[in-house]
Amino acid sequence: MSNKQQHPNLLTQGVFIFVYLAVLTALEFFVAVTFNSVVILVAVALVKAALVLWYYMHVNKLSESDESNHEAYAYKSGTNRLGLWLFLVSDSFVFGGLMVMRLSLLGMTRPDLSQTLGFFVTAVLLISSFFMNRGEVELHNGNRQGFLRNTMVTFVLGLFFLLGVILVEWHTVPAIAEPILHLFGEPEGKPLLKASSGPAGAAFFMMTGMHAFHVLTGLILLLIIWVNGKKGLYDEKQYPVEAAAVYWHFIDVVWIFFYPALYLIGTAV
Repeated sequence: MSNKQQHPNLLTQGVFIFVYLAVLTALEFFVAVTFNSVVILVAVALVKAALVLWYYMHVNKLSESDESNHEAYAYKSGTNRLGLWLFLVSDSFVFGGLMVMRLSLLGMTRPDLSQTLGFFVTAVLLISSFFMNRGEVELHNGNRQGFLRNTMVTFVLGLFFLLGVILVEWHTVPAIAEPILHLFGEPEGKPLLKASSGPAGAAFFMMTGMHAFHVLTGLILLLIIWVNGKKGLYDEKQYPVEAAAVYWHFIDVVWIFFYPALYLIGTAV
């Protein structure tokens, strides 16, 4: 199949995956605000992670290489891809440890956060992954302008997510945080969650802090590949772009589990 034939097919697949993720996220929110079934919430998170891993993060490409020619691009990209995944697996232990910490400290309780605001920032991050996928596909099919446009949209959405967590959820700028929290239904005079606010504050700031650091590094990678793409350094053989894209989707997968753990599962304390 030629690139021209693959182009609409890959973009259509990306749209379908995004729609599935959007529907599943809406289901999570509905379950949390109605009967809060932990089993359903965990199952939905696992399905969402599997979708992102398989399609957005190219798990199906891990076995692609040209063993007969070690100088071939396919061989080099295959070995580089394996190295990237080994790094991501090692990094996942950090986030896994944070999840264990959350369960140990809070059990079936959670920080008293705005579920509506959590749903909103989660939607922003999922949408950013959609545009990252479109940008990668556009470059793979020779459309450099499409790659630049979609990568910049991803960067802006990722920055919006980062600022939403740091400025609003962390309440670091009350003049910004309080009006937005009130817009999402937060009652006036509600005590602010701080790192010193017992186990809930410790778990929340450790988990969101580590994730925010990864979002920041992801934004730096996006900016680097955008600048390089602007200079015309990339073509269809875009492994550096694939690496940045997979890392960005990894950040998305982490939040797929952090979102229900912090906002949905358990009783607010």
